[in-house]
Amino acid sequence: MHKNFKILFLNTLFISSLLTISSTSWFIMWIGLEINLLSIVPLMMTNQNLYRSESCMKYFIVQAIASAFLLYSMASMQMADTTPHEITMPSMIFFSALMMKMGMAPFHYWFPEVLEGLNWKNCLIMMTWQKIAPSCLIMYFITPNQTMAAIIAMSTIISSFMGMKQTSIRKILAYSSINHMAWMLVTMMISPVLWFIYFSIYAITNFAIIYFLEKTWSNEINQMNSASLSQDLSKIMFAVNLFSLGGLPPLVGFLPKWLTIMDMTLYDLMVMALLIILFTLITLMFYLRLGFSSYMKKNDKLINSNKFYLPNWIPTINVILMLSLIILPPITS
Repeated sequence: MHKNFKILFLNTLFISSLLTISSTSWFIMWIGLEINLLSIVPLMMTNQNLYRSESCMKYFIVQAIASAFLLYSMASMQMADTTPHEITMPSMIFFSALMMKMGMAPFHYWFPEVLEGLNWKNCLIMMTWQKIAPSCLIMYFITPNQTMAAIIAMSTIISSFMGMKQTSIRKILAYSSINHMAWMLVTMMISPVLWFIYFSIYAITNFAIIYFLEKTWSNEINQMNSASLSQDLSKIMFAVNLFSLGGLPPLVGFLPKWLTIMDMTLYDLMVMALLIILFTLITLMFYLRLGFSSYMKKNDKLINSNKFYLPNWIPTINVILMLSLIILPPITS
């Protein structure tokens, strides 16, 4: 695809999400989500992965089905003169359709398979930007209920166990994204500011990790012991970002989880807090496995001739994120 077309579709992708977030009309929100879908599909076709056509088809079908359910639920609520805040069948369909768009359990089966057929840039978009519009719609319209709590529990449990048995880095990050979205659903129930803090740290950390993976041509765990990470600092920063994504204290990724747990105790959500902490500890295992695999004995057959040297701005970003440990708590108090 020509570079100008990529820029066009990227701009349309960003504008459509902003249109959905800022609109007060049901129909315009739905139109924004559809424009977003039509913008991301051509971008997904730009990579050279063998599974790109399969990934695009799966993504398009799932999103089209979710959009149909969204349109049906919106029309039903308009005809019945109800809102998503009320616990009715149309509001449940509305919420389930948004969960399907985000790839949350039990509607998650398409998400790891789609990511497996994308390049790293599109994986980053899928795990970060594509979550914003549905998340904002949930915060605008959905009142915390037992269904949301059940989806949080299922997403946490399924992502932890399914991620443990994966060898593909893309699928590991996909199940990681499902786990983090469970945490973000909790923040949506509590505070939009807390959601913004969590999502910002998650997106920046994911950007740093995917930058490393793209430059080192790493797709499987057994490729992480290659010689591509030729600097010790590169290996250290990659591991630090992974452990931060896992929420290992005292790294910056622990901050939003800590703030979320504190607020959950204030809202008397102790059982949910215990459940999500327990299974997030399991997810930390595959972060540790992925991080330490880059320090294993080098395999000459896997050595990548494309040497990767750490840019100067990567440590700077990590230092800034660490300083946010001092800055953010007063903001959220």
